[in-house]
Amino acid sequence: MSATDPTFDIELKLLLEGVFQRYQHDFRHYAVASLRRRIGQAMDRFGCRTVSQLQDRVLHEPEVFAQMLQYFTVQVSEMFRDPPYFRALREHVVPVLKTYPSVKVWVAGCSGGEEAWSIAILLAEEGLLERTIIYATDINPQALRRAETGIYELDRVAQFSTNYLQAGGRRSLSDYATTTEHGILLDRALGQHLVFADHSLATDSVFSEVHLVSCRNVLIYFDRELQNRAIRLFTDSLVHRGFLGLGSKESLRFTRHAGEYTEFRPDERIYRRR
Repeated sequence: MSATDPTFDIELKLLLEGVFQRYQHDFRHYAVASLRRRIGQAMDRFGCRTVSQLQDRVLHEPEVFAQMLQYFTVQVSEMFRDPPYFRALREHVVPVLKTYPSVKVWVAGCSGGEEAWSIAILLAEEGLLERTIIYATDINPQALRRAETGIYELDRVAQFSTNYLQAGGRRSLSDYATTTEHGILLDRALGQHLVFADHSLATDSVFSEVHLVSCRNVLIYFDRELQNRAIRLFTDSLVHRGFLGLGSKESLRFTRHAGEYTEFRPDERIYRRR
């Protein structure tokens, strides 16, 4: 069965409904075009000819569902990805955050943790990390476990370092890591300010009041209804005049909550709650 088969979307809807009923993970409002491609990859991976065959395995074999999470969600990131965004945080957002006695940051959809660790390094260099807690959340337990280790492959370090310097890094990225047989291990002192937790933008509610929400390259995989739900969560989480950062291809325009924000740094997709 291919994604162009007329029954593919019917079976896909049944799969997503089954996952919600069986595991309480809700992917029913994820963008269909992206799901078609990734479910097709999962069918190849598990040797299933149809989506219904894949559904049978997912519903009856919890270990298959655990492996399926990497196909339902996109686990692609890198440290200091889109350097202008991090430079804007450093130069324009951090000075405001410094006016608070303590700071909370929420990195939503943290994937492998690269962005959360990047923000920790940035705040450390700006003298703000000691009074900051960074909540990094995702729905994928495997991704969260990997993120918490702070271990990344050596072949990714060159790109990380380039991004870091372009983002206004004040030192060398190697100052924050040691080399191990498994890759680079980020400084444990940074990790003391990171809290990794399971949280779904589709089904869970607000869990803390925060000063900055960074949710980048996540909303593009949601349909309009789920985008609006996620932004509602961010809005309810943010303090008065708090900041929201989105991905370079994401925007609050045409969403239900656009009027609740001003464009603080529009080129870098940083908004401020009214």
